[in-house]
Amino acid sequence: MMKKAYNCVLEIKKEIARGIFDFTVISEEIAKEAKPGQFLHITCSDAVFLRRPISICDAGNGRVRFIFEIKGKGTEELAKKELGDAINIMGPLGNGFTISDEYKNAAIIGGGIGVFPLYMLAKQVRNPAVFLGFRSRDRVVMEEEFEKISDLQLATDDGSHGYHGYAAELLKQHLSQKPCDIIYACGPVPMLKAVQGIAAEAGIKCQLSMEQRMGCGIGACLVCTCETTRPGTEKMARVCKNGPVFWAEEVVF
Repeated sequence: MMKKAYNCVLEIKKEIARGIFDFTVISEEIAKEAKPGQFLHITCSDAVFLRRPISICDAGNGRVRFIFEIKGKGTEELAKKELGDAINIMGPLGNGFTISDEYKNAAIIGGGIGVFPLYMLAKQVRNPAVFLGFRSRDRVVMEEEFEKISDLQLATDDGSHGYHGYAAELLKQHLSQKPCDIIYACGPVPMLKAVQGIAAEAGIKCQLSMEQRMGCGIGACLVCTCETTRPGTEKMARVCKNGPVFWAEEVVF
């Protein structure tokens, strides 16, 4: 079934770091359905043909929040939107994270733009320990928001803020000291691959949110396929439709 698109009014716009924009739009329909880990497919402007996939950061009270970094023409045009403008958005799309009462202690790890979809997740799971990685202090975002809802540890590649190193190293240290029964991750492939290995070694369930270029966003164009251990025709899964969240043991890097 084709997902409906809505014209959503831009209510809040902030530039929270250089080239990183925090938008909140009004949409009762999308806010009601949205789950952590799902994404939006957004028309950036009339000058850009293809929609852009952007993860949902938070949703509720008839509002949907998403954060994006300017990476090309599409996101550059989207960043030009002003308060009161209508943005055509299809969503929510994809399969989100699995949240269950059986998981008593969750570890959440994100890197770069993979941090944004983890906020809504951290608000909904039990006892979240959150590990976020950024390149440097000037790229750190949402620190105070995560601190209010979780046990947060930050890492920067250059050591300019928090732990000097990678968030995956913090996660490994945490698992050696405290109980954990589920790991959720979103971020660049090297980080996801590291988390996959850490989870497997520790024997802990793990879900990975995959980032892939997308065309249609509904599983028709096959641009966003990724290799999995699933049998037969499902071996090459479509991130937009079968994901973006997969169980770690399914993903082949």
